[in-house]
Amino acid sequence: MAPGLFAAALLATAATPAAPKLYLGADLSFTNEMEDCGAVFREGGKVVDPFTLMKAHGGNIMRVRIWNAPGWTKYSTYQDVLKTIRRAHAAGLEVLLDFHYSDDWADGEKQIAPAAWAKLSTDDQVKALHDYTREILDRLAAEGQLPAFVQVGNETNPEMLGGTKDGRINWERNARLINAGVAAVREAAKAHAHPMKVMLHIAQPENVIGWFDDATAAGVMDYDIIGISYYSKWSKYNLAALGKVIAAAHKRYGADVWVVETAYPFTNDYGDTTPNLLGSESALPEYPVTREGQARYMEDLTKLVVANGGNGVVYWAPDRVSTGCRTRWGVGSDWENAAWFDIKKHEALPVMRFMEMTRK
Repeated sequence: MAPGLFAAALLATAATPAAPKLYLGADLSFTNEMEDCGAVFREGGKVVDPFTLMKAHGGNIMRVRIWNAPGWTKYSTYQDVLKTIRRAHAAGLEVLLDFHYSDDWADGEKQIAPAAWAKLSTDDQVKALHDYTREILDRLAAEGQLPAFVQVGNETNPEMLGGTKDGRINWERNARLINAGVAAVREAAKAHAHPMKVMLHIAQPENVIGWFDDATAAGVMDYDIIGISYYSKWSKYNLAALGKVIAAAHKRYGADVWVVETAYPFTNDYGDTTPNLLGSESALPEYPVTREGQARYMEDLTKLVVANGGNGVVYWAPDRVSTGCRTRWGVGSDWENAAWFDIKKHEALPVMRFMEMTRK
């Protein structure tokens, strides 16, 4: 190659941005509770730790939720989350901390303000959200357990701290709340010299572009990742349409895009009397409700995310197996047929192989 062409080739290579790191893993917020309820996870008949098992299969990201003051449970509190983060870091996993900003589930149907904040003015709620976010991150920093990623809100389709799916969003208020959380993350990252990326999270791909257009117009622009929940049961979109949204969001907003929640059943069987949430009635026709169907769904979904410019896939609640513990929904689990472990012996399933893509 002539010297001039060699120099041009070097310049072209330098100008090409490196592909973003691929993050594959799962939300293990239930693991501590399941183990306290007697669950024993296995692979090849041997007892395994779900965190180290995920790492062994190529996983590199663990997500965990945090509630403000959940008086109805001792899980997803600060102390429980700290335990989970310690386990993840010890296994060599990076951590995504998911602030629900609620004492209970916040999701695409509802955003329930913590009881301590419910009657505050907007100004005081903005301050409370900021200060709480900063306090939690400062406490984690003191323990040497800061996450690499932070979700400012969980499935924030409705207005934060009190919105419902059918309610109209007051974007002046909503933007102030979101930006307060983002500011707290940025401040903590600077104060502790620990980079943390911010994710904003919307349920179901058909809601993504409209929400982020409104957010942008309201001044919500300081984030790094768009997180999308995708469950075929609750979405109007098939996988091809999901791919188009990922590509459009990545191009339109310049952010990374992850499918930060998804799951798929491997059987219609059950291990308890609590009805399963996912089953054949909500499955995609090309993926049978079998062990291999579940595994192929996750492999194809991951390939689709990457092909459309995304760089993250996080499975929801693979650890939510059936035990003898009682919850508000009944005894056992309504998710055991969509976990990563079989129903009878909690033996690891082939679905985990999608995480091997981090090695390619």
